[in-house]
This record gives sequence, structure tokens and C-alpha cells, in this order.
Amino acid sequence: MVDNGSSDGTLELIEAKYPTVRILHEKKIGVSAARNRGIKAAQGRWVALLDSDDEWLPNKLQRQIESYINYGESVRVIHTNELWRKDNLLVNQMKKHQKTGGNIFKQCLLLCCISPSSVMLRHDLFDDFGYFDENLPACEDYDLWLRICSKEDVLFVDENLIVKYGGHDDQLSRRYWAMDRFRVFSLEKLIAGGDLSMDNRTCAYEVLMAKLNVLISGGLKRRNMDLVSFYSKKKEFWIDRGSDAQNNKVNQYTDLNKELDYYRD
Repeated sequence: MVDNGSSDGTLELIEAKYPTVRILHEKKIGVSAARNRGIKAAQGRWVALLDSDDEWLPNKLQRQIESYINYGESVRVIHTNELWRKDNLLVNQMKKHQKTGGNIFKQCLLLCCISPSSVMLRHDLFDDFGYFDENLPACEDYDLWLRICSKEDVLFVDENLIVKYGGHDDQLSRRYWAMDRFRVFSLEKLIAGGDLSMDNRTCAYEVLMAKLNVLISGGLKRRNMDLVSFYSKKKEFWIDRGSDAQNNKVNQYTDLNKELDYYRD
């Protein structure tokens, strides 16, 4: 377990009820830092995550391992279906949230297609693709899944094996406005890295332009001309360079990490 500044009594409960659980303390406040600390400390071949507002159902890990063995042990990412609860009621998911397996990169471009609490990841994936981006205050899972799914197929267990609880005040989707800001950051980083197939790069570029248009429209609607100017410049930059822009060219226009100061507003 990683304690990331908990103040609700969880730490004391775990220490009292589960004294054999190893507790790691992460001073950096943020879900990415907490996950990364746990992943780096893990010694097994597989890593499974459980966020504080989610629940694993009893046979979750067993069913994933069984599916992995039956599949032929050739994948490094296994995720499951899920139930959503809000205010103690089950919530019907929209069609766009439907989970699947195989090559899901194009689905991952639109929104986060894998719930962190549902996934099992082979530990060596992080050597190949890196960790959760600690610069991102939100959509850090979207960012990592894009990197992984651009190269890897995933195995999907079509069973509801986790429960996601919504409606509480500290959800990231409530804390930050316009979550597409963070997805734009991730898409720019991905395209600029230059390590995509031509088809994936074209698709990522199209989604980037669509999300920039959404942010510009939202800024116009709210009469936030600073935001409109910021994303209009980005749009002009990417129109000029197209999907073939490489990292050194991108940095002539903007330092991606410094832009996060704007994204945190």
C-alpha cells in the first residue's frame, strides 16, 4: 500500500487490521507518484493497481490469470469489465465506455479505455514504456495507455470484476476543468516522440486537432480569450507541421513541461 498524504483514517485502519501489509509513504501528492512508488517497489512479475475509490471483486486476479493462461501467455496487459456505482445505485455506462481487447490504440485516443484498478501489467512493460507521467495532475492513465497500446495488444476479460464508485467531491474529474487539456498534452507528446506507425500517427493527429477545436470552442463559449489564444496557436502550429512533426521541431514552439503550469489553473 502507498500512503500519499491520506488524512481520512485509512492508514490507521490498515495498520490495525492488516499488520502484515507493507506501507510505503510517498511525499509527492498525486496519483502518478503514488502508483510509480508502488510499481518500482513491487518484486513480482505482474503489477495490479487498486485506487482508493475502487473495489476489486473477490475473484478478480484469479480470473485474469486464468484468462492469461488460456490465451497462451503472450500478452502483457490484461484488463476487465467493471460496474459503476454512484450514490449507492448502479449506473448504466454509455456505449463509448464499452471495453474491448486486442489492438485498442484508436479507441484509447478518444478517452481512457482501461481503468487502472482493472488492469494487470507485466512488470517489464515499464522498462519499455516508462511510468505514469508525474507532471500530469489528471489523465495520467490516458497518457500511459496511449504509449503502451500504440505497440501492444491487450487481453480483455469481459466480466465485471471491479466496482468504481463515483459522485464524491475529490474526484479528479470534478477537481479540474476541461480534462481534454491533459489529453492534448499527451497527444502532443506522443506525436512529437516520433515512435508511432504512420496509421497511428495520422489517427492521433486527427484526434489532437478535434480536441483542440473542442477547447477553442469552449473558450469562446466562456469568453476566455486567453484560452482561445493559447489553443489557437497550438492548432496553427500543428496545421503548419502536420502529423510528421518530431520532438526537436515541437520544442521550437513550446516546452511541453512548462505548459503544465497553464494546465493546472
